[in-house]
Amino acid sequence: MDFHVIKEDELLKQLKASKSGLKEEDVKKRLRIYGKNKLRKIRHLNALKILLSQLTSFLIIILLIAAIISAILDHWLDFSVIMAIVVLNSLFGFFQEYKAEKAIQKLRQFLVPKSKVLRENKIIEIDAREIVPGDILILTEGDKIMADCRILEAENLQTNEAALTGESTPEEKKLGSIKLDTPIGDRKNMLYQGTEVVKGRCKALVVATGMKTEFGKVAELVQKVKVERNPLRKKLDSFARNLGLFILAVIAIISAIGFYFGFDKFQIFFTAVSLAVSAIPEGLPAVITITLALATQRMLKVNTLIRKLPAAETLGRATFICTDKTGTITEEKMQVKKIYVNGEILDKFNKNKTTEFLFKIGILCNNARIEKEKNKEYIIGDPTEKALLIVADNYGLDKKKETEKARRVKEFAFSSSRKMMSIVRKERGLTSYVKGAPEIIIKKCNAQLFKGKVKRLNEKSRKQLIREYEKMASQGLRVLGFAYKNIVRKESDIKQEQAESNLIFVGFQGMIDPPRKEVKKAIKQCEEAGIRVLMITGDSALTAKAVGEEIGLKGKVIESTKLSKMSDEKLKKEIYVSNIFARVSPEDKLRIVTLLKKNKEIVAMTGDGINDSPALKKADIGIAVGRGTDIAKDSSDMIILDDNFASIVKAVREGRRIYDNIRKFIKYMLSANFYEIILITFAIFLGFYTKNFPLPLLPLQILWLNLITDSFPAMALSTEEAEEDVMKRPPFKQNILKGIKSFFIVAGILAFLISLILFIAYMEDIDKARTMAATTGFMFEMFLVFNCKSKQPFFKSKFNKYIIYAVLLSLVLHLIILYTPLNVFFSFIPLTIIDWLKIIALCLIGFIFVEIAKVKMK
Repeated sequence: MDFHVIKEDELLKQLKASKSGLKEEDVKKRLRIYGKNKLRKIRHLNALKILLSQLTSFLIIILLIAAIISAILDHWLDFSVIMAIVVLNSLFGFFQEYKAEKAIQKLRQFLVPKSKVLRENKIIEIDAREIVPGDILILTEGDKIMADCRILEAENLQTNEAALTGESTPEEKKLGSIKLDTPIGDRKNMLYQGTEVVKGRCKALVVATGMKTEFGKVAELVQKVKVERNPLRKKLDSFARNLGLFILAVIAIISAIGFYFGFDKFQIFFTAVSLAVSAIPEGLPAVITITLALATQRMLKVNTLIRKLPAAETLGRATFICTDKTGTITEEKMQVKKIYVNGEILDKFNKNKTTEFLFKIGILCNNARIEKEKNKEYIIGDPTEKALLIVADNYGLDKKKETEKARRVKEFAFSSSRKMMSIVRKERGLTSYVKGAPEIIIKKCNAQLFKGKVKRLNEKSRKQLIREYEKMASQGLRVLGFAYKNIVRKESDIKQEQAESNLIFVGFQGMIDPPRKEVKKAIKQCEEAGIRVLMITGDSALTAKAVGEEIGLKGKVIESTKLSKMSDEKLKKEIYVSNIFARVSPEDKLRIVTLLKKNKEIVAMTGDGINDSPALKKADIGIAVGRGTDIAKDSSDMIILDDNFASIVKAVREGRRIYDNIRKFIKYMLSANFYEIILITFAIFLGFYTKNFPLPLLPLQILWLNLITDSFPAMALSTEEAEEDVMKRPPFKQNILKGIKSFFIVAGILAFLISLILFIAYMEDIDKARTMAATTGFMFEMFLVFNCKSKQPFFKSKFNKYIIYAVLLSLVLHLIILYTPLNVFFSFIPLTIIDWLKIIALCLIGFIFVEIAKVKMK
């Protein structure tokens, strides 16, 4: 029901309620009809389901198959390593997702237990869960609002609706009906559950409770939003699927050829399976997990806390960042940017009597207060009044001195009907200092302070003042008018009308929540990186546009009223030409994110309030801000601790670094495994024809090579610095193998040729030949790590000590296996210095060839 449209008396009739409150029997009936005022779960947390979902990744399925085959072949070491990786990754994923799914529990804890209601003409305090539609809530300053209500009576009422709309500026509330299509943020006659009273008092008729409130609708949206697979997981699944098909093809082809030439069926089948198992990237999940874990530590240094590991990488491939305005793009503190005095709009405040008096009125007609704590001063009060004190202080005026000189006599508080406030003070005589809505202040003035002199104000000059006010407002500024009046009366005789009529106009102060200094540069970096930024705010279109222009966000501005009338197809197109969406609802945010994802975009969404939770959960990566609600944080994948949009862009850079490093590892791993497949396959083919050509590598030797080359050096690649062009290129949307295939084919063929040459050269001693082939493969891969560390030529890439350590550690381990009694288990024998020189020389030539090929393939 559109409660904000219907008149108060009619609404009371429809709800069968009374201004004196409900009777006890009515309350009992309504509790049975509407239920208790609490959130209910529509989807229950299932720990077993979450755990089993961790095993649905195609890569994990391939690893499980490989583990079973390894066990059949008595490769128990391989089996143990693979199963340990599967178990650790599954448990890690389970705990991450289980924690994230607890967001709804935070929603249920948000309600404050007690509320004051009017029942049978008596004010009583009840459990908030017992509130029913038709109840009359009694609310005063500081109270939490526990249900959606329509205001029946109000006095100087202001509420903070940041938890629902995302905007922290206090909202003035008033009586009366308003238009049907008015957005939630502009419904001045309504109060909403989850918000709070910051000023004044009121009586309000409860119109909705529990899941029927706006708060409840958001809770329902959060629960209904389907959690989709992370984009990194999608790409890895696609990679694993292709790899699985390739492995099945290897098994089928080698087995078929063996069967055709009359080889023992079981022997050739298990040879093919052994080779296929060696191609399985069992280290990939572990390397990715470690890569992401290390990256989260680096991200913490740029004020980004990662809650779900894959989010660290996903942000690097984001194509859209949807961000709120207040506190993320802006500083969340009102600041006076321009003033109007002496017939001029100024952004630099020169010293003169009129300007000084304008700022003095801002101090003397003000209820904000300065408090000290541990030698630090804090300004407590309304954001607008705080801004007036700060600008006066910067100008050189001291609140304490000014208020001590002019004793407060009487205050006529701000009201939504008068749209002004005044404070009468006594210095030499009595003076009324007034501030309020510019159009109201101008009407109340009959004179103007101009360059230190008081001049009469006629209709023409009033119109000119209105034009100047509109000019400032069109720049997105919140404008207040300031005036004063000398009073010749006794203190006890002063009435409101006398204090606020026949005033002398002094000037305007225009304020805005200014953008953070770093944001403009961050927006530009996003443009260069091919990322579109959308500002999605609950603030007005005018203010949002002004902030957007200041930070370099160009494009159309769309308000919620226009947005709701657009079809999905129309909005899909508008998203690409509009950068700012104003006065949006939670449903609007969710709709924008959903449509972007349908367009195959990778979406990052920032937010801080309850209203942001559904969109945060739906987005590929939900980003909560540090000051945000617990609900927003628990619906997110990462948290920006300093609330700064610029920190998101720093995290994007880190995310791109992660993705690049994962691709480097895959490039390295595929090159190594590809050479083994070619080498063994070629040997099998030769064996078909010669009947006596031995395998260059035994199964345990292949396993050893995989262990020492796919572990430490691969992990070291995750520590590579970001490439120079990391933020100068568009997001990577292609298949994860894009640009890698040519590299690993060239590197694999070179490794195969070098290993084969040395194997054939030493075939008279088969154990030495296999040791030479295995060691050649090992050394080639140690050089290959340096080929893979950057797309730049090796000598131009940044020094990475971790790769040096990893290569040295792998080399020491291989030397231990070669030159200790352990070599018996692997059928290795010690090599001479001459053998090593031959291996290093050929591998160095291979390294140079790969470097040349890499530059040409760039």
